[in-house]
Amino acid sequence: MNLPENLKYTKNHEWLRIEGDEAYVGITDFAQGELGDIVFVEVETVGEEIEQETMFGTIEAVKTVSDIFMPVSGEVLEFNTKLEDTPELINSDPYGEGWIIKISVKDASEADNILSSTDYGKLIEA
Repeated sequence: MNLPENLKYTKNHEWLRIEGDEAYVGITDFAQGELGDIVFVEVETVGEEIEQETMFGTIEAVKTVSDIFMPVSGEVLEFNTKLEDTPELINSDPYGEGWIIKISVKDASEADNILSSTDYGKLIEA
């Protein structure tokens, strides 16, 4: 299982990569594997301020639709438009080209309360 150590993880299987006052959010390798082939990603919250653990979009896979939640509070700055034509990037590169949104982080200390790669690894192995 691929769990980069430079990321933080939520119990809902989102990842967070903070870069200064901004951050990238996506779903984990484990989550994309559980969902299967991703066919559509919907994010209609660009420009909105979203609180931690609030839904910001949905991912549609062949078998199911899953909500995606904010790991930390912030404003949704950008949706990865590559996912409009190639949502399967989430399957092939969940931590790179398959990022879902870029946000402006409201309170970086909220990231202290989400999981490290080690703790997330323990969660998904349980």
